[in-house]
Formats: sequence, C-alpha cells, structure tokens
Amino acid sequence: MDAEFDAYVSEYADQHSQSIRLSGEQPDYFADYKIRELARLTSVWQFKQPDILDFGSGIGNSIPAFRKYFPEVSTTSSDVSSKSLKAAVERHGAQETQLLIADGQIPAEPSSFDVVFTACVFHHIPEEEHISWLEELRRVTRPGGRIVVFEHNPFNPLTQHAVKNCPFDENAVLIRPSQMRQRLKQAGWQSPQTDYHLFFPAALARLRPLEAYLRWCGIGAQYAAHAVKAS
Repeated sequence: MDAEFDAYVSEYADQHSQSIRLSGEQPDYFADYKIRELARLTSVWQFKQPDILDFGSGIGNSIPAFRKYFPEVSTTSSDVSSKSLKAAVERHGAQETQLLIADGQIPAEPSSFDVVFTACVFHHIPEEEHISWLEELRRVTRPGGRIVVFEHNPFNPLTQHAVKNCPFDENAVLIRPSQMRQRLKQAGWQSPQTDYHLFFPAALARLRPLEAYLRWCGIGAQYAAHAVKAS
C-alpha cells in the first residue's frame, strides 16, 4: 500500500480533482467538510482541545481544515507512505515532529490520543487487515476516546462513478456502513454509529443547509462511522 501511494504523490491532487468533477467541487471542499463535522462531533462529546491522530493523512489535504477548526490543537499525521508525509511538509508546512510512518503499526504509546480520525483510507486497506488496524487505532486511543471513520458510501451512484474513474482507487473495495460498524465492534470499539453526508452537488448548494437534518439517510455520498473506547 505504501508503494502504491508513493507512486501517486505528484499526481494525487490533479487525479482527485478529475475524479470528483461531477460534484462541481474541488478536493478542499471535501477535506473541509470532514473536519468541520469532526469539530461538531468533538463538541458533542465535550472534547475541548483533543489530541487528534489523522491516520492515513496522505499529502496533508486536511491540514488547512484542522488549522481552521482546531486552531489550538496540534494534530499528528500518520501514513504508510513516507513520500506522502514529505509532501505534506512541503505543501502545508507540517511539522516533522508530528508525522508518524505507520509501518505495520502506529509508532505511538498506548492511550496517546483522544480522537482518531481517518478519511477514505480503509477502502484501500486489504479487508483481512481491517480488524487489526482498528485494534491498533484503539490501542493508541485513550479510554473514553473516539474514532471517526469517513468512507465512501457504496450505495450512492455518484460515489461509485467517482471511485471507478479515479486511478488511485483502482484497487479500492468500498465498505458498506453495516460492515464498518461490525468491524469496529470486532476490534473492541463500542456503540458504533453512522452519520451520512454529501447529498447535494455544487449546482444544488442552496439546499446544503438541509444536510444537517439528513444524517440518518443512507444515500449520502459518504458516511462517518464513529465509536468509543470504553473507559
């Protein structure tokens, strides 16, 4: 997986933009919405300044949004691709001390983070490794901490189109929301829930305020599965 994404580092942004062109948005829009939603969830969970791990952080697309919505928080980025982490430093001025190469495990002490965030990563990980990685993410999460897993919703036709036309999604296997909740349970996480997002393309942007009331509706282009580590 590391070699696969090392090969796409220089072309990632352009290929991502091409794959989502039907949405009428740029990649920054999708990165921003995820971190905005993460900020909403951490507020609901009453985390004031959580220590956050961004697992599968890639070239750092989420860094500007983290700085926007979590200005007082120092986020740690982790990825299997060392070239991607280097690109994050070059593109966003990420601090080397906040980068962790995930070579089979997260190089962090147990109970290091309050929140683990991962966005559209698990559909690139072989399915037989999902449980072990979710267990590893649980290991580095503090008791009472949370995990938030954003994934493409395979029940949305525009999502299927975007994935099919994205070169770095060539080997992707989309995960049904129910499967992700079950895998979280198997890895020891508790009370997994699913919220759905991204219902309206840019052409219907005036309707987007309604999305806050549609998190229950299973046809959103992406979903967020979140769960808690028992105290």
